[in-house]
Amino acid sequence: MRKLLFILLSLYATQLHAEPLKIGVSMADLGNPFFATLADAIGDSARAAYSGEVVLQVRSSAYDLTRQVRQVDAFTEQRMDIIVLAAANSEAIGPAVRRAQQAGIVVAAVDINAHGADVSVTTDNVQAGEVACRYMAERLGYVGRVAIINGAPVSSVTDRVAGCRSVLNDYPRIQLLSDDYNGGGTHSGGLEAMTYLVRSYPDLDAVFAINDPSAMGAADAARMAGWTNLFIVSVDGSPEGVEALKETPSLLVASAAQLPRRMAETAIRESLRHLAEARPQESQVIRLPTHLVTRENAEHFGHWGDSLPTP
Repeated sequence: MRKLLFILLSLYATQLHAEPLKIGVSMADLGNPFFATLADAIGDSARAAYSGEVVLQVRSSAYDLTRQVRQVDAFTEQRMDIIVLAAANSEAIGPAVRRAQQAGIVVAAVDINAHGADVSVTTDNVQAGEVACRYMAERLGYVGRVAIINGAPVSSVTDRVAGCRSVLNDYPRIQLLSDDYNGGGTHSGGLEAMTYLVRSYPDLDAVFAINDPSAMGAADAARMAGWTNLFIVSVDGSPEGVEALKETPSLLVASAAQLPRRMAETAIRESLRHLAEARPQESQVIRLPTHLVTRENAEHFGHWGDSLPTP
C-alpha cells in the first residue's frame, strides 16, 4: 500500500513538473496558539511532502462565517490545489466547500469538521473531554460542584463538552452548576467567565475549560479573587499550558493534549493522495487520540506533542 501511494504521489509530482503546489489555509483564530501552530505545521508538512515549490496563503476567519466563505471563495477563484480550513460553522461552510470541489480543489478540514470536506482530521474531542473530566472526577473523589467554561458552537467544542458531560453523568454526587458560559476560547474570555462563576457559585470546586487559553484566563481570575482551593482541567496540551502545570501552586492541573503537527501532516498527506487519484474518493474522517498531560508527566511532554507522556 505504501509503495502504491509513493508511486501515485510521484506521478502527481511528475505531471506538475515545476508547477507550485498552491494551498489556501483558513484558520478559525490565528490569535490562538493552537491554530497558529497548526497553520505553520501545514506549510512545513507540505514542503516536506512535495518536491516542488509550495505557495501558501494563510487567513484567519476569527470564527466569522461570512469572512471564511469569502476566504474560501477567493481561494477557489485563485485555483488553489488544496484548501485547508478549520470551519467557523461546520454545516454552513458546506456550499463554499462544494464550490471549491467543483473547481477541482481538494478540501481538508482540520480540528473542526466541515460538511462535505474530502478529508477531516480532528482530535478525538469526545475522548479529550472524557479524559479531562474523568481526571477531574477522580481528583474530587467523585463528590463536588463543578462548572464548564464553554466556547464557540463548533464541533470540536461541542464534542469536548459532550465528552465531559457523559463522564459527569456517571457520578451523581458531582453537581454541574453551569455549562453555558461562552469564554470564546480566549484568555480574556476565560477570565471573564471565571469572574462570573466565582461570584455566582461560592462553593465551586473545579472547572473544565474547553481549551488552554480560556483555562489560563480562568486561573488568573481565580487567583485575583483569592480562590486557590479549586482546580481547572482543560484541552490542548499547549506549551503555555504545560508550563502552567509546572507552576507552584498551579490551578491548572491537567490538559488533554492535541497534536497539531500530526494533524497537519495527516491532512496534507491525505489531501495529496486525493489529488493523485484519478477518480474522486470517498470522504475521510480521521480522529487522532489524545493524551492527558498532568503535573506528574508534564516533563515528558515535548513541544506540543513532539514527544508524548507515558500513559
